[in-house]
Amino acid sequence: KKISDVLEKSSPKPGVPEDLQNLLSQHFGARRSVIEIEELTLSDSCFLPANDLTHSFSSYLKEICPKWAKLRKNHKEKKSVVMLVICSSALRSLELIKSMTAFKGDCRVLKLFAKHIKIKEQINMLEKGVFHIGVGTPGRIKALVEQDGLCLNSTKYMILDWNWRDQKLRRMMDIPEIKKETIDLLEMSIIKLCREGSVKLGLF
Repeated sequence: KKISDVLEKSSPKPGVPEDLQNLLSQHFGARRSVIEIEELTLSDSCFLPANDLTHSFSSYLKEICPKWAKLRKNHKEKKSVVMLVICSSALRSLELIKSMTAFKGDCRVLKLFAKHIKIKEQINMLEKGVFHIGVGTPGRIKALVEQDGLCLNSTKYMILDWNWRDQKLRRMMDIPEIKKETIDLLEMSIIKLCREGSVKLGLF
């Protein structure tokens, strides 16, 4: 059965922390020791309330981040963002940027995907200016972190565009390449930051 056949018949269920936790343990299960897996485990306290499918993107962000105006005002660091939004494609990134207008106020949003934008341009922009929100694809975000163009120390929120489906009805974690890059990015630094309590994960 193709995944789209299965999905067509299933009614949409909102993502919950357990979904991501299960995904990580399935991914790492066979290849890691018990201790290593323990270090990659996320407890429920690492998560923000998940989207119950009634929210627009702006209303969801307002709910999980009521003190946004203050956070935005206090953020002065270059090479970093307060909120990272991760989705499956450049097109979807642009949609999400448009749909967060009511939430973001006058803060600066940076597009962090590969389509039509060179990584050098993004590194330059991050070095020169202060950005509050980064929206993009896991592969490009991972590359920016690896090349020291993006620093995650000031990041407080990481939102995964979990429930959205593309034309083939696939969610981001149904697309093998996106799933792998997202898990790589989480493993690289996000899981550690979540476990230390500095980053909270949201499933939209």
